[in-house]
Amino acid sequence: MTQRVYNTMTGRKEEFQPLTPGKVGMYVCGVTTYDYCHIGHARANIVFDIIYRYLQFADFDVTYVRNYTDVDDKIIKRANERGIDSQALADEFIHAFDEDMAALGLALPTHQPKATEHIPQIITIVQTLIDKDLAYESAGDVYYAVEKFPGYLKLSGRNMDEMRAGARIAPGEQKRNPMDFALWKTAKPGEPSWESPWGPGRPGWHIECSAMSMEYLGASFDIHGGGKDLVFPHHENEIAQSEGANDKPFVKYWMHNGFVNVNQEKMSKSLGNFFTIRDILKTYDAEVVRFFILSAHYRSPIDFSDQNLEDAKAGLSRFYEALQVGAEAVAGCPEEGGISNEGAQLEASFREAMDDDFNTALALGHLFEGVRAMNRISAEKKFRKKPELVAAVRDLHQTILRLGAVLGLFISDPAAWLEKQKLAALATLDITAEEIAAQIAARLQARQEKDFARADQIRDELAARGIELLDSAQGTNWKVK
Repeated sequence: MTQRVYNTMTGRKEEFQPLTPGKVGMYVCGVTTYDYCHIGHARANIVFDIIYRYLQFADFDVTYVRNYTDVDDKIIKRANERGIDSQALADEFIHAFDEDMAALGLALPTHQPKATEHIPQIITIVQTLIDKDLAYESAGDVYYAVEKFPGYLKLSGRNMDEMRAGARIAPGEQKRNPMDFALWKTAKPGEPSWESPWGPGRPGWHIECSAMSMEYLGASFDIHGGGKDLVFPHHENEIAQSEGANDKPFVKYWMHNGFVNVNQEKMSKSLGNFFTIRDILKTYDAEVVRFFILSAHYRSPIDFSDQNLEDAKAGLSRFYEALQVGAEAVAGCPEEGGISNEGAQLEASFREAMDDDFNTALALGHLFEGVRAMNRISAEKKFRKKPELVAAVRDLHQTILRLGAVLGLFISDPAAWLEKQKLAALATLDITAEEIAAQIAARLQARQEKDFARADQIRDELAARGIELLDSAQGTNWKVK
């Protein structure tokens, strides 16, 4: 199947053909480092982590760049409130971001540049725009003249006249047009600054991403990503800066992930429904969070709630239970004598879903089908004596693990993961693991003595306390209902 991606610029899915065959350049806007990351940051970064992983799985040589915005009005304001240096604050939250992304299991990008390390490149672009009469200096500030760029608003599809009617010039700004945006800001007392042809100052927000993407990927590259909230003004302004400076198309495919709502409301500190990644990981395993996010298409809105996370945990548990059963079913069976194409069929379906604009929800659905097939085959009579069935289960088991790794899933030992979840759930009940073990032992003794009424009574008593017993050829296990 031809790989297709949805391009925000055109509003449709397009065949994915990188500028250089076999190679992909991808830039994703990172965080402004003034606070801890929230669930919205988790979604955006997991989405593009999956895109990065899958492109590599599809045999592309990917250069992935994700930046840090480490100089900004919000950083300066927060640093002043805390009475510390703004770079110290930025470094603190860069470290926190790195910890959060590692906890979520994200792969490291190829490059993670900081805005403050690219001031010379920023100044060069700003000067180029001034020389081309696309920008102008005003009292130490430099603004982009949006009316000089014919393609302005082509990404967001907004109307310039309507935007101009609602725009205002803030106090202290000396713009020619209220729609013009800052490329360079003159220094204010107590703020970080760098020398420039227009006097001491610092870069505006948008110009940094043009400078860093061009530094590592060139004037034109394949994919630029971020949340839908960045379409305007950030990405719109990046296009104006970059194409204005280079006279060539900036990005071939613009990709944006959908918003995260919390209990069907927009996330907001004022509403008290604002959750940092650190808050969430105190209650839920990182893999559960990833599974939850991948259960919806990346462009769709997603609703963050305890119920949806519990559903994700249940779904992930089904995978781990099946992987444990599959591994036990084929343990000790010879690998010769059986041929299977079950795994190849599953991989073909998985690739078809992912090639259709990275449809992780559908891809997970196909992996669930693989789990059901593995459970069905391993439950057949005289399974271990039928090489073709053993081969099918082994093939499906290995394929599910391999494809799951592309999504950053199923990376734990199934027995250990299930035990961890089981004990966490047990903590909510008025019973201990030791009590359960004693009851299981008593039930086994009753069955050996053919006191089946007593054995059934023990099962029912445990069920009433929230514990379900699981009998198998390997013995009796349990789980929280």
